[in-house]
Amino acid sequence: MQLLDVGLYIHVPFCQVRCSYCDFNTYAGLGHLIDDYVAALCTEIQQRSTSHPYRAITIYFGGGTPSLLTGAHLDRILTSCYDAFAIADDVEITIEANPGTVSLDSLRAMRHLGVNRLSLGVQSLDDAMLRLLDRLHNAEQAREAYIAARQAGFGNINLDFMYGLPGQTVEHWRQTLAQAIALQADHLSLYALTLEKHVPMARRVAAGGLTLPDDDTVADMYTLAEDMLGDAGYLHYEISNWAKINHGSNVPCFISRHNSLYWQRRPYLGFGAGAHSFDGRRRFSNVLHPRRYIEKVNATGSAEVESETITPQIAMAETMFLSLRLLQEGVTADDFTARHGQSWDIFAAQIRELSDLGLLEQRNGRLLLTRRGRLLSNQVFVRFLP
Repeated sequence: MQLLDVGLYIHVPFCQVRCSYCDFNTYAGLGHLIDDYVAALCTEIQQRSTSHPYRAITIYFGGGTPSLLTGAHLDRILTSCYDAFAIADDVEITIEANPGTVSLDSLRAMRHLGVNRLSLGVQSLDDAMLRLLDRLHNAEQAREAYIAARQAGFGNINLDFMYGLPGQTVEHWRQTLAQAIALQADHLSLYALTLEKHVPMARRVAAGGLTLPDDDTVADMYTLAEDMLGDAGYLHYEISNWAKINHGSNVPCFISRHNSLYWQRRPYLGFGAGAHSFDGRRRFSNVLHPRRYIEKVNATGSAEVESETITPQIAMAETMFLSLRLLQEGVTADDFTARHGQSWDIFAAQIRELSDLGLLEQRNGRLLLTRRGRLLSNQVFVRFLP
């Protein structure tokens, strides 16, 4: 049987402190569960390997704060992955890290174990803004972590930043971008602050204690990032992601291969509390709380609690709006037909309407978001849903 290429996602839900804006499946104060959690992860990985002959082309440690794991923990998890699955020779192995949780020694240990891509959650290079976000590091620690990662041998580093923050101005964001560019990271992920109603920062905003920039200001910040990063040699390849261009060519070598699997609607397997998986036909997820996750895996070898079989209508819609996130590739009529056995004319009315509004364009046989469409992408995507 032919091996199916997949990405492996390992969720590490533990944090030292839960940030006031965070809506991810993360938990502070549960560090005492880490050993048992890692053991359960290894069990789940081994159990899942029997369901299909998979080949992992990416492995991604996300969280939470995966950099809270010791080298022994990482070694055990990666060994389980290598024992359970075929692993591509050029596998991309990414770990997310918070600047205050890494050292030169820990970063060298990661490289020794085969981790070849680091994603640092910098978020801001302004100490006051970092305190507002409840981040435990300061700007200097962020820079030190980046320098240490280079010294440890990381040749592929992503930096996460946030914009649209309380009290942030376009000029403040310009300074942040200039500092980010000066670091010469290989990849930058820029995310507009989005607050779910139940998180602490949202309650402060609702009570009038914090003021967010208006939508026009946030749009100006996004446009500024497009301009500054383009001038600095970064390719804007996905709505929120920029990759360094390879030696003056138009081919970027630092695109996130793991995250690209999601946007290309390719299979991935998720392990850990709350992790999601997609096998091409079915989407399924694990129980959220790490304690319940440990209990379920120890009892049954699986922590799956929800499953959805994707209908043809949903699959076609996902191909449209996920492909449109890829700003250089978009979606082509031939690719759509090859995937779904019918023409994208099923969306002819939506494509025509969105093109007339200046949100979509066809270029070299590809349907792409326009620059304005990037600013209003969510309004574009919802038009393809059944």
